[in-house]
Amino acid sequence: MTKQIKEYISYIENFLAANHTDEENAAERELLLRRIRFYQHERIVHLHVTLAFAVVFLLALMMFLLKGGTGLLVLTALFLTLLIPYIKHYYFLENSVQKLYIYYYRIEKTQ
Repeated sequence: MTKQIKEYISYIENFLAANHTDEENAAERELLLRRIRFYQHERIVHLHVTLAFAVVFLLALMMFLLKGGTGLLVLTALFLTLLIPYIKHYYFLENSVQKLYIYYYRIEKTQ
């Protein structure tokens, strides 16, 4: 997904750098709006997954702090190890969608 979004952002930046007719701008704006909706859905899904992992991590951490034990420490470390990439990916999705909003408004202004 990251590669796909980066490629599309590069494409839309190139599109905005050139001059286009109103019809081309309208078509591209509609395509961009569809892409934004798709990425928003992806962002929401990743938000829920990230929150779920954060809650499970906190629960495992609390259990480790209350009861101790190597098994709970390993479990807590595992959830933390999985949580960090989820946060990073969600951060990327959020910033990318915000960037696409700006591009949408730029296309909208050209009409």
